[in-house]
Amino acid sequence: MTGNKEKSPIKTIILSAGQGRRLLSLTANIPKCLLPIGGKTIIEWQIDALLAAGIDDITVVTGFKSSLVEALLQRYANRAKINTIFNPFFEVADNLASCWIARSAMDRDFLLLNGDTILDKALLIQVLNSASAPITLSVSHKPIYDADDMKVHLDEKGWVKHVSKNLAADQIDCESIGLVFFRERGPQLFRNAVEDALRHQAKLKCWYLSIVDALADKQLVNTCSVPGHLWCEIDFAVDIAKAEALFSKIDQDETRHGYLCTG
Repeated sequence: MTGNKEKSPIKTIILSAGQGRRLLSLTANIPKCLLPIGGKTIIEWQIDALLAAGIDDITVVTGFKSSLVEALLQRYANRAKINTIFNPFFEVADNLASCWIARSAMDRDFLLLNGDTILDKALLIQVLNSASAPITLSVSHKPIYDADDMKVHLDEKGWVKHVSKNLAADQIDCESIGLVFFRERGPQLFRNAVEDALRHQAKLKCWYLSIVDALADKQLVNTCSVPGHLWCEIDFAVDIAKAEALFSKIDQDETRHGYLCTG
């Protein structure tokens, strides 16, 4: 025997606890992740893309109408190892609390995916093959960024310096698309930082990217730019309309592995 230990496969944690209040009345009785896009729900697009990229160990953090999400995920019982973790604080806390709830699943290399970001297999594969770093933000570029974009400021070497919605215009280099890859010591660093943060009640209203922002000070956070790949963040009705417009033009045989709209 060589003594080499085989590396555990990568897993994914999907943060799908929220209702999606900005999409009321569409989300009055279903969580955002169950909104239909081109004949499938958001979470189905996500899981199908992950499976197509070879990732079948998935943890889903649920909250609003959790039983509906759990019922849908039963469709994948024979195709993937999908665990759900219920976040009882989904109405009073932001997604940092969902990370705290799921911290036990952060035991090896993993992708952290926002519950409202859908993307294609090719994007996932590019991120999985990106240059090694403890934390890798998937980022995109566009001419103008709006107030809701999670903006990213890079240093002279291309590493993340800050990530926040509130960056000055001259600090914005790109935006985070809602997919983060944790490798090497990244999972432990992030898990420990999440645990420390949630000791303070004020942090209940924070996004998990505030933790990534703090870790960026130690030059731990790199980026993977995904130009030309397909992704979409679903926040407003206009996002659904754009996604539907594209999906209606795509043959279902092509889309079963998760193709979607650009950001």
